[in-house]
Amino acid sequence: MENQNVPSVESGWEMKDRVYMLTGDNQPPVMTLQSKHTRRKPLLWFDEEQGYNRELRYATNQRSPIKDLQKGYSTLGHIFFKEGRLSVPKSQPALQKLLSLYHPKKGKLYFEYTPEVYAENEVDMIELEIEALNLAKKLEIDELEAILRVEKGNKVSKLSTKELKRDALVFAKNNPGAFIDLAKDDNVHLRNIGIKAVEANIIQLSPDGKQFTWGNGRKLFKVPFEENPYSALAAWFKTDDGVEVLGAVEKKMK
Repeated sequence: MENQNVPSVESGWEMKDRVYMLTGDNQPPVMTLQSKHTRRKPLLWFDEEQGYNRELRYATNQRSPIKDLQKGYSTLGHIFFKEGRLSVPKSQPALQKLLSLYHPKKGKLYFEYTPEVYAENEVDMIELEIEALNLAKKLEIDELEAILRVEKGNKVSKLSTKELKRDALVFAKNNPGAFIDLAKDDNVHLRNIGIKAVEANIIQLSPDGKQFTWGNGRKLFKVPFEENPYSALAAWFKTDDGVEVLGAVEKKMK
């Protein structure tokens, strides 16, 4: 291919050392970023000027990460983030261009470090953490229990009120986004009611996990095939029949 197929986004590309960092707080020791296009795992960049998707691949001996601009034999390379960080010297322009200009995971899985961008990410994370912690302080204890049950399972039933509040605050601090999502999920609260109702023998789940009944054996509903019983119960609580049962269950649990 001729040079006219080089995308205009590369115009004025600055040759300099660059640093890339993974998003989020919990970083694995090593993370491998997809570095080539395959049929099962596409790695494409849509060229608006040409009007089609172009295959991407990182080749250590090529100037461009765009496959149709690569000439001759290509030595394919791997992309590793270590402790959430990847430093790329200016002597590796193809890798820099792939990471800075073309890779679809930029801005989602990783970002290019600059003091301004890093500060912006830090501010966003701090604000999210504050929001999650404030939410954890405001929620009632049964709502905190419902959220923690997703993380800890039935272990939360043995926790004291102080332990529940402590663990909820720790969860909100360490995983603010997940905490906020769970707090806003109605099904999380309904799942918790269902689990507690079974633990109190108000309703029963059959040994095969396929049917719920009242404690006296009267049938409530069948669990749909391959669904988690308590997720199905939470959804059923929102139906006309389920709402009545939910009200009765909540009265019995008081």
